[in-house]
Amino acid sequence: MSNLKSIASNTTVQIFGKGISTLLGLLVVAIMTRALGAEYFGYYATAIGFLQFFAILGDFGFTINTAKLLSEPNFDKRQLFNNLFSWRLITALTFQGTALIAIWLLPYNIEIKIAAAILTLSYIPNILNQVFTGYYQTKLKMSTVMIGEILGRVVLVAGAALVAYKNYGFLPLMAVVALAAWVYTIYLWRKSEKIKLEINKKISLTIFKKMWPTALAVICNAFYLQGDRVLLPLYVNPVDVGFYSASYRILDITAQVGFLTMGILVPLLTYAWSRGLKENFKNYYQLSFDLMLLVLLPLVAGTIALADPIMRLVAGPEFEGAGKILALLAISTLGVCFGTTYSMIAIAIDKQHRSTWIFLITAILAVIAYLIFIPRYGMYGAAYVTIGSEIFAGLGLLIFCAHQTKLWPKFWNGFKILLASAIMGVIITYLQPLNIIISILLGALIYGLLIILLKIISPQTVKKIFTPQSPIA
Repeated sequence: MSNLKSIASNTTVQIFGKGISTLLGLLVVAIMTRALGAEYFGYYATAIGFLQFFAILGDFGFTINTAKLLSEPNFDKRQLFNNLFSWRLITALTFQGTALIAIWLLPYNIEIKIAAAILTLSYIPNILNQVFTGYYQTKLKMSTVMIGEILGRVVLVAGAALVAYKNYGFLPLMAVVALAAWVYTIYLWRKSEKIKLEINKKISLTIFKKMWPTALAVICNAFYLQGDRVLLPLYVNPVDVGFYSASYRILDITAQVGFLTMGILVPLLTYAWSRGLKENFKNYYQLSFDLMLLVLLPLVAGTIALADPIMRLVAGPEFEGAGKILALLAISTLGVCFGTTYSMIAIAIDKQHRSTWIFLITAILAVIAYLIFIPRYGMYGAAYVTIGSEIFAGLGLLIFCAHQTKLWPKFWNGFKILLASAIMGVIITYLQPLNIIISILLGALIYGLLIILLKIISPQTVKKIFTPQSPIA
């Protein structure tokens, strides 16, 4: 199978699987928000936001670097994977253990602290999943990851529904979250090659040599991506935290499509760059830009147009006031689009160490801004700082990668995608009030027709993707 056909096949599987997973994820949010209410959902968001801050601190870019290292011919693949898994387990236990101790030193509600202790059990398997995801990305077998994710989501939906129906309360629901995470990880573990804990000095040095620039960038990311969710509960009431976090959960679920799309392309970008296949790299470089815009821009436009009804549908009437925050935060997805694309391209060309200054500057500016604007403007201050920091980092990375590769993306297709998304968003806004399901289906139809009319995807491109070619050795 050709590389383009592999991309098409894996992208199709991921889009289908991510569609199911997204619907299940939204269903989980719907159950949890209704079962907990805004105040207790704020407690949950505070606990999980704190743990996620430490999870990002200890991320080190394992997902993307696993895919990259396994795409290189330097070590035995099984031994390399064993070392990657072993180090990921060590970092997971270290950072989540530190988070568990740290949260007891802060003036959070006792229920938040107990919830964090339970949810720690969910973050350890979630962290290990990063290595498995990189492994399956390399093998272009993301169907395994999709099945595992859906299986975990099914368990979470069923468990959350049972807890809500029986009215068991806040902490039992946290236990269900932990159980679902382990189901997902155990599935990926059983489907992979046999794993054993192994630390090889030479391999470990290579791993950390490759990862330290990404690790530094990710640590900076923790401050500007998660700083709002750690600081916000210290200055506003739990209801506002619940509003802000419910909006963020919806965006987090949909934005994962972009991360998975780039996850497919990184091994191919790495392969082409490392072997001097300039034309192949140029094609994948442009494809990365176009695919991210094609997927994420209509989501941004649709979310802004339907923010209020989305919050009513997903979280319930109690969260309708979060629609304005959702519309604001959706704008930050533009920055996520560029940031995800070009941070991964920087890794593919092995220049990530030179891009760390972008994340460092963004982190410093974001933390200063959070400390100024959150105490004064609450969740709206947090949202505006998030938008600014995401777009600043994304554009910085685009310029950096263009300078390093001497390639600027062609913006004409991107402009047409933006135009199609904007037209769709305006039409859907004008048609309101309308049933939200009808609005979403109509928006998808309008966007699809505009893609064809504006020739964003040409028949030649479709034919090229699905016509067998000689694979690259």
